[in-house]
Amino acid sequence: MTTLRDLPSVERLLQSERAATLIADFGRPLTLNALRQTLDEIRSRLKSRPSTELPSMDSIFAQAESSLRAWTAASLYPVINATGVILHTNLGRAPLSAATVRAMDEVARAYSNLEFDLSSGKRGSRFVHAERLLQKLLGAEAALVVNNCAAAALLTLSALGKRKRVIIARSQLVEIGGGFRVPDVMKQSGVKLTEVGATNKVRLADYQSALEESAALVMRAHRSNFKMLGFVEEPTLKEIVDMAHSFGVPLIDDLGSGALYDTAQYGFSHEPTVQESMQAGADVILFSGDKLLGGPQAGIIVGKKIYLDKIKKHPLARAVRADKVCLAGLSATLTHYLKDEAPREVPVVKMMSHSAESLKVRAEAWREALGQGVVVGGRSAAGGGSLPDESIPTFLLELRVKSPDKFLRALRKNNPPIAARIEDDKIFLDPRTVFLEQESALLAGVRNALKT
Repeated sequence: MTTLRDLPSVERLLQSERAATLIADFGRPLTLNALRQTLDEIRSRLKSRPSTELPSMDSIFAQAESSLRAWTAASLYPVINATGVILHTNLGRAPLSAATVRAMDEVARAYSNLEFDLSSGKRGSRFVHAERLLQKLLGAEAALVVNNCAAAALLTLSALGKRKRVIIARSQLVEIGGGFRVPDVMKQSGVKLTEVGATNKVRLADYQSALEESAALVMRAHRSNFKMLGFVEEPTLKEIVDMAHSFGVPLIDDLGSGALYDTAQYGFSHEPTVQESMQAGADVILFSGDKLLGGPQAGIIVGKKIYLDKIKKHPLARAVRADKVCLAGLSATLTHYLKDEAPREVPVVKMMSHSAESLKVRAEAWREALGQGVVVGGRSAAGGGSLPDESIPTFLLELRVKSPDKFLRALRKNNPPIAARIEDDKIFLDPRTVFLEQESALLAGVRNALKT
């Protein structure tokens, strides 16, 4: 009968060649942890079932190695996006340009002049790196980069409106992805939220009435993830700005998606741009770096220096500041726009610019390579909390499989994982969001899934 005494000790296991290999791969402390845990689990089984056969040394090491690999396996890795959703929030939103990745890599793997003034040899400011590009690109007086747009809103309101009345239309008290609600952030910043108008109708007179009672700020939050249709009314941004300025009150425009180009040229409806907000006279503008801009995750604040100076000096600015890798990547992305090469270099813009006919050629090549499926017309979406309910023409490879859910699971388990879409029990693969260099891996993964 097997007894606990028959189990090898940890020390005995550690003296074996197999343990030496594990230690070389995973380190001694973690290997020791895995072996102890494995022995504990075996002891527990033997106590509950004394007749259980004692596992071999190979079995013990196999179980320990399995634990080690599970503990050290990456949980974040690349996915092939064949859904056709360009800014897929669940898949990390904007993929980055080669120059952006290179800039981030170079700064990450070495020391940098993040806060070191090379001309004077004294302490510098991290604010200047992306700021100078934003000033040149947009003509803004000043700029600041923080870690996301929600942080930009929280910081701006805290710095400029804490314990003061901030006016916003009821139609703009929205919730975006992840449960982020504009009114909650406004309250968290300590401002006194003042709602004006009705949900579907807001008039300039509503702003005027609220401003007559005094206010520190007027805020506009762009509805970037849904549309209001039907019996609706709302003044233009220029009209709201002019009304606020007539009372000497600045306006904050939370633009969200951060387009620097006219999305209408790619077949979508027009998305308000940062430049248009500046031309309308907004004093402070907030937008994301990883949406329509196509850069790394960041919250970008641009506007008048008098207000940006206050925002930069607020204690919260340090808590939400961008790191060196983000600043390097964002600067490289902004440089693409400054050099007028974004349609060629920024993946998000490039994907939007693909013609439907060019995508049809790729989808047909996929069908031929797989020997099955049919190429059909379809639509690609912008996604990522931008251009709500908007799509542009594309061509899709349609696959009919016995069990669509099982097929999608097989694609997700592939290495690399593949995300596709399903409609009416049919699988669709959209080439718009698949990089050319990913095509061989995509086809190999689909072939494997078809065998399951």
